[in-house]
Amino acid sequence: MKQNIGLRRQRISCMPDSFKSPQQPSATPQVRTQGDRRSLEFRPGMIQSEMRLSRPDELVLRYARAMMCFALFQPRPRHIVMVGLGGGSLAKFCYRHLPEARITVLELRADVIALREQFHIPPDDARFRVIHADAADYLARTPASADVLLVDGFDEAGMPAALGSARFYADCRRALLPGGVLVANLFSYDRHYAAMLGRLRLTFRDRICWFDGIAGNNRIIFAVRADPGAAAPARPLRVQRLVALRRRLGLGFLNALLARLLVRRLSRRGRGAAP
Repeated sequence: MKQNIGLRRQRISCMPDSFKSPQQPSATPQVRTQGDRRSLEFRPGMIQSEMRLSRPDELVLRYARAMMCFALFQPRPRHIVMVGLGGGSLAKFCYRHLPEARITVLELRADVIALREQFHIPPDDARFRVIHADAADYLARTPASADVLLVDGFDEAGMPAALGSARFYADCRRALLPGGVLVANLFSYDRHYAAMLGRLRLTFRDRICWFDGIAGNNRIIFAVRADPGAAAPARPLRVQRLVALRRRLGLGFLNALLARLLVRRLSRRGRGAAP
């Protein structure tokens, strides 16, 4: 995972065993531990993920808490698909606090997956699975399979072009069930940001929104699948319209608090679930 705070902080991506074996990127991930904090980095300051050793399931970075706002759209998802494992912050939190959800994590890099024990990522079981795969290939072959799709795939060079393409976003939309929500972590200073936002807007028929002032330079985009003439759960569309309206009303100063309160509520709801 990653959040930009002054220096550039970023992250990675993944898929099932039967799919083609992905090429390994060049930079070696580094695990750094300082006191109670452990981080995954490609270069100094480029933090993919960060955790507290004393509370490994806690969401430390603001952008991760912002991505969990998908629970406003889909409060009880049955299947969550994540593009990018990193240090597993979102995967661990969802596994612990959304006990009814099945979680599939797609990670491109075997060397990142190999670090899962250092970041207290749980082993695979009936409802949690980490797959070494190319997410673009995987999602193209798994239509209508997810309620929530979290796209947080970065490497040492930033976001791979394939994960911001029109084709990829179209495959993401097809991979979602009706009313499903895509959550895309983008950098607002990325020179391709406007183009990627335009592709998301076109692909999801303008059913997109985001929270201002919630995660620094990370822009967390929420896009809802709503097919013309087809029935879809009302809540995701209602929330999307409300969030878009709130942004126009200039209520961004409340968004960081909203994310913290939502994460706190989810933590209480999932307390007692298997770690």
